[in-house]
Amino acid sequence: MSPIPSDSRSLHVVLGSGPAGTSVARELVRRGHPVRLVDRRGEGPDFEGVRRFAADVGTAEGARAAVEGAAVVYHCVNVAYHLQVEVMPGIQEAVLSAVESTGARLVVLDNLYPYGETGGAVMTEDTPWRATTRKGRMRAALDERYLAAHREGRVRVVLGRSADFVGPGVLNSTLGGAVFPGAITGGEVLGIGDIDLPHSYTDIRDVAAGLVTLGERPEGDGRAWHLPTAPAVSTREIHTMIEKRTGRPLNVVILEEARAFGPFDEVFMAEYAEMFYQNVEPQIVDSSAFERVFGMAPTPLEVTVDATVTWYEQWLTTL
Repeated sequence: MSPIPSDSRSLHVVLGSGPAGTSVARELVRRGHPVRLVDRRGEGPDFEGVRRFAADVGTAEGARAAVEGAAVVYHCVNVAYHLQVEVMPGIQEAVLSAVESTGARLVVLDNLYPYGETGGAVMTEDTPWRATTRKGRMRAALDERYLAAHREGRVRVVLGRSADFVGPGVLNSTLGGAVFPGAITGGEVLGIGDIDLPHSYTDIRDVAAGLVTLGERPEGDGRAWHLPTAPAVSTREIHTMIEKRTGRPLNVVILEEARAFGPFDEVFMAEYAEMFYQNVEPQIVDSSAFERVFGMAPTPLEVTVDATVTWYEQWLTTL
C-alpha cells in the first residue's frame, strides 16, 4: 500500500485511472483542486497537480486507504467486461463503507444499462428502469443501493450517467479503437447493428466536466443526472464527419450480431451479446436537465470528432 500523502480536507479522490478517471483528474486540476488518482498499481504518466496512489478498492482496507482525507470521491472504477456482474457489487460495498467512514461525498460514474430496452424512446432521468439483461439488472441494483445509502443518511451520493464514450484517449468503446485507427490508416472501421439509427455518444471531456461539476455542487445529490451529451445523430452521420476530417472514405464493416472484431475479442463479444439491443433501437439521451440546472452545454459532435482524430493520429505514431 502506498503511504498516505498529507492532503488538505479539500482533497478530491478519483478511483480508477482509465479514460474517465484520468479525464476527471485533469479537470479537477484545471479547476484548482488537489487530486489523488487511485488504481491498483499507482503507476502511469505524471501530470502536475495529481498524486498517484496504489490501492485495491475492492477490499475494505484498500478502499479505506484510498479515500482517507477526501472531501469528494469520484468512483470511476471499471473491470473487465466479462467480470463486471461478479466483481462490481463487491467494489461498491467496499467503496460505500469507506466513504461512509470518512464523511466524504460520493460521485459515481454510471451508464444507461438500468433503463434496458426503451423501444427508441428518448431517455430522461425519469425513464423507468426496466433492464432484463444480467448487466442491466446488476447496474440497476447498484444504483438502488447507492440511492438508498443517500436516503438513509449514510453517504451523500450523486450519479452521473453517460452514453457511450467518445473522445481523446477512449479506446474500448464502440466509437473508439475499432473505428478511428482504421479511419486514419484506411483499414476496416467497425459499425455495429443499424448505423442509421440515432445514437447518443458522450464526449469523455464532458463526462469529466459533468462529474466534477456534481462534485462541486452538492445541491445535485441524491439522484441520477444525465451528463452533458450532444443531440443524437446516426452513427453513419458521425462516420461522415470522420471522413471529412481525415479526407478519406471509411471502409465500414457492419456487425449484425456480436462477434469478435478488432480490439473486441470473443470473450468480450460473448458477454456483450445481451447488450446488442443498444445497436438495433435508437439510443437517445436527453441531458437537458443537467444543462439547465448546472449551465453546462455539451461539446458539439464535430468538435469531438476533430479532437478525437487528432489524438488518434498522435497515438498511432507511438505504436
